Amino acid sequence: MITALSDALAERGYETLTPVQEAVNDPKLQDADLLVSAQTGSGKTVGFGLAMAHTLLGDAERFDRAEAPLALVIAPTRELAFQVKRELEWLYAKAGAKMASCVGGMDYRDERRALERGAHIVVGTPGRLRDHIQRGSLDMSGLRAVVLDEADEMLDLGFREDLEFMLGEAPKDRRTLMFSATVPAMIAKLAKSYQKDAVRVNTAGGAKQHADISYQALSVSPRDEENAIINMLRYHDAENAIVFANTRASVARLTARFANRGFSVVCLSGELSQAERSHALQAMRDGRARVCVATDVAARGIDLPNLELVIHAELPTNAETLLHRSGRTGRAGRKGISALIVPPKMKSKASRLLGWAKLTAEWIEAPSAEMILAKDEEKLLTDPALTAEPSETEAEFAAKMLETHTPEKIAAAYLRLYRAGVSAPEELGPAPKPGERPERAPREDFGKSVWFSISVGRDERAEPRWLLPLVCRAGNIDKTSIGAIRIRDTESYIELKEAAADGFEKALGNGILEDNVKATRLATMPDLGSGGGRSGDKKTYEKKSYGDKKSGGDKKSYGDKKPYEKKSYGDKKPFGKDGDKKPYEKKPFKKKVEDITRDGAVSEKTKKPRSKPDGDKKPYEKKTYAAGAADSSKRVYSKKPAGAGKAGGKPAGGGKPGGKPGAKYGKPKSGGNATFKRKG
Repeated sequence: MITALSDALAERGYETLTPVQEAVNDPKLQDADLLVSAQTGSGKTVGFGLAMAHTLLGDAERFDRAEAPLALVIAPTRELAFQVKRELEWLYAKAGAKMASCVGGMDYRDERRALERGAHIVVGTPGRLRDHIQRGSLDMSGLRAVVLDEADEMLDLGFREDLEFMLGEAPKDRRTLMFSATVPAMIAKLAKSYQKDAVRVNTAGGAKQHADISYQALSVSPRDEENAIINMLRYHDAENAIVFANTRASVARLTARFANRGFSVVCLSGELSQAERSHALQAMRDGRARVCVATDVAARGIDLPNLELVIHAELPTNAETLLHRSGRTGRAGRKGISALIVPPKMKSKASRLLGWAKLTAEWIEAPSAEMILAKDEEKLLTDPALTAEPSETEAEFAAKMLETHTPEKIAAAYLRLYRAGVSAPEELGPAPKPGERPERAPREDFGKSVWFSISVGRDERAEPRWLLPLVCRAGNIDKTSIGAIRIRDTESYIELKEAAADGFEKALGNGILEDNVKATRLATMPDLGSGGGRSGDKKTYEKKSYGDKKSGGDKKSYGDKKPYEKKSYGDKKPFGKDGDKKPYEKKPFKKKVEDITRDGAVSEKTKKPRSKPDGDKKPYEKKTYAAGAADSSKRVYSKKPAGAGKAGGKPAGGGKPGGKPGAKYGKPKSGGNATFKRKG
């Protein structure tokens, strides 16, 4: 390894290299193209920095004067590009490397001037790099190495064309290093097209990649999903935490909820501008915010040095996303927790995701309020402020406090002041046990009731979802006072609690709910079993109606399907013995072909009447009009054949039996009757 890089690693406290760093620095691979599967947070930035050192420097210890770039590093997001640049700056600082960045959202003129002054390594995002190449401000002729960091994310974000363009513009003899958490088909195709005999290095599947991340699956009841997140944030009290949601709407809702509960929170979602994203991340880095709520796309490539906790408020859609989310924590040897919030209906999906990602999670319950308060007390008792020697000013004030208040009151005030500055924990309901479905609460007994008749029914399209708010609004009652609703053809019945019935009648006054809809109090419960129709008791209605069919005399013979079908359809088989239906229908027509004519026109070739027996339509029409009719609108037929249509309309023609009269003359349809008049 080059001495300048070894010294930089030693100053940063690197005693041993991570598996991916060791794998890509194998001397046998120092000139080979690499396709590396490396989990996010595994130290791959330093890994490819070390891997391309020999390609850029050779046997030299320092770079020469900066001119055209020697290396190009492509990252999917602005945040990741800046992170890569920072890592490579300290790694190559002693080697005299000059860095430049080309990322969207930054001043294009500043980037162009930096490139004109010269740079050894350029780091950027696909869109902005392509822009510089096309404008001629980024010279690709001197490139010795091209690195694609998080290649799978770049394809997911739609940068395939940009990547292919840049790889096509780079020199053919350059070295290409691709780093990706996963290697889907598109990555393999890209590697095959733009790499030369690439060596596959796989370190993503090893157990060591997840040794610094503790995976937890929290089984919670459906109504406690957000409360469980609040308790997790309070219990772990992480310096930085990310809560992942699947949609912008969920991010906005959770951000507002956490802010109301006293958390210092920021959000990252697609609608934020680049400046807003930068401010949010800087707030997390400098401690002004401790919780970040984000979507998957918005959080791609971000690196928070003190991120200790990742919470999946909503489960990701696939195993790759789960790994990407979790990879925000447990980076570079630091410990982290990745917690999945799992309501009962999502338990099977969570198990599948963990299985696909080859992860083992500990299934636990969310921290309870008692656990959080106990941890608060433990933290206060071990606070370093209690063991530090008080200053002179602090000692004077402490003496005054002891003169005025007892030690018990001072300690209780200390506890209250601490709890006032943090969010109170949430009381959680019992979590469903593994393999157990939460039981539904038993329906409360409705008690004594009174029935009312409503003067509209199914014939007026009445339905419960319309009646319920109408009754509540007009009668000034709550829906909890309403029991059953039954819709009949001409009227409806509604059940009210006895305690609410008098108030309901009083609120109505004349009994009118709306327009002509009237409610009438019934002395007894209506007969709900008969006349039920669709909204009655379905089971009772079906049994009664079908029971009558079965027991009826005529119905029984009709219902005996087998003899009925044989009797009615049995004659059909011999009837159609003459062959196909089509020739059978044409037979009676063919017998009359020679006799059928209108003006003696019969085709000699086919022995069939012409499609238009009278020849051209125009002369035929002229022949049928009465002589001397000058005005075409007043022309009438000289002879109106039977079955003809309107005057001036279509002439009588042959259609299907029972079909429309006045069909066009033409070739008779199969099975039709010839309507041409016989001569003579």
